[in-house]
Amino acid sequence: MTSVGPGLGTLDILDEICIGAAVVLVGFSLLYGMSLLVASRRAPRHRRIQVDAVGDMFFVFLLPCLDEERVIANSVRRLLAIPGDNYVVMVIDDASTDSTAAAVEGIDDPRVWLFRRTLPEARQGKGEALNAAVRYLASGPLRHADPQRTAVVIVDADGRLEPQAVAAVTPYFADPQVGAVQVGVRINNRVTSRLARMQDMEFVIYTEVFQRGRRHLRSVGLGGNGQFMRLAALQSLGDSPWSRSLTEDLDMGVRLLAGGWRNEFCHTAAVHQQGVTELGRLIRQRSRWFQGHLMSIRLVPKVLREVPGAAAADLVYHLTAPLLLLIASCLTGSFAVSMVAALAAAATGHNPIGWWLLWTYLLSFGPAVVYSTVYWRRERIEGSGLLRCLLWGHLYVLYGLMWYGAGWWAVARVLRGQHGWVKTARSVEQAEPVAVSAGTAGVH
Repeated sequence: MTSVGPGLGTLDILDEICIGAAVVLVGFSLLYGMSLLVASRRAPRHRRIQVDAVGDMFFVFLLPCLDEERVIANSVRRLLAIPGDNYVVMVIDDASTDSTAAAVEGIDDPRVWLFRRTLPEARQGKGEALNAAVRYLASGPLRHADPQRTAVVIVDADGRLEPQAVAAVTPYFADPQVGAVQVGVRINNRVTSRLARMQDMEFVIYTEVFQRGRRHLRSVGLGGNGQFMRLAALQSLGDSPWSRSLTEDLDMGVRLLAGGWRNEFCHTAAVHQQGVTELGRLIRQRSRWFQGHLMSIRLVPKVLREVPGAAAADLVYHLTAPLLLLIASCLTGSFAVSMVAALAAAATGHNPIGWWLLWTYLLSFGPAVVYSTVYWRRERIEGSGLLRCLLWGHLYVLYGLMWYGAGWWAVARVLRGQHGWVKTARSVEQAEPVAVSAGTAGVH
């Protein structure tokens, strides 16, 4: 009987643990993703919209801005082109040093409001800018408004909300339990940049598969762009509904669910935004998102106490996803080492790969290939063929590895106690025609 040294035995045990963890993690991820894909193809039973029961809704578009002179004028004009007269557009100038305020003041339309913040109160983060704006609205222009029939809409400075968005979202608010509605997100420069194309694919997969699927679990999340929130729901969270988190949108969605409200996802409308076209800037942006998501893990106890059933389980999984991704990065590194060893063995005449290579391909690329068919359904009207989308699905897997670098960068920042960030710069947009004024907007 051959004895095995303690060092080798320990390595064998660790290897078995890693393999077991990888199997569990991959298996659960596949089951979760495919289950939501199936669920996303049908409407939830609990949602029954009665269009005639909505009543009059008034919408206030809030555009938080810090040095956004490159894009803000076009964004405001696009919002003014939305049909109807039941809305206003309020730009929050968070002590910009460029011509953001001047660009807004140059738009002659009574539906455009400019809310200027000054230092030292300004530049405390997007959440604080939104809190200040809502407090001003509640004590001023909206003090006589019915909070149940008033919705606050967050649009990024570069956001391009589709014209039918207001009409598509309004029926959801017929249900008084609905506190917020999130629309889809698209990348408007996806045609000119392959990196932007991958971001567009990422957003479509997340919204079309996971957000639509999570409607059945009543755990729909909110994004930082294109979120419609009932004023009454915001006020139920206190004087400062938004947190100081780097991902204040994630926190907001969870806290609304914990407060007894329901979030919905509207897949028939979307907001379009600029995609990042440089890999370094993209990783820096995603590191900020990842760091904010890491800090949101503190909401898990609140979810377990206040959110019922399946929604709580899904939210806990979603909130702890950054930790799972860090674990996955280690397992991916281990797999890469094993692949190199297998190739080295093959070079010496051995064949250690066999069916293992096929299974590796199916597990690594299979889900993305399936999801790419969902993306194709969105893109085929623009001329993208199924084969091209399937190839993009393979590229999407490699693109996803970017999150590993972003994640560990975020961990390093947390360990160093760094929480500030430089905002992602926009690209210059061509000027667009000024929208025709629809007259003075009423606030009720």
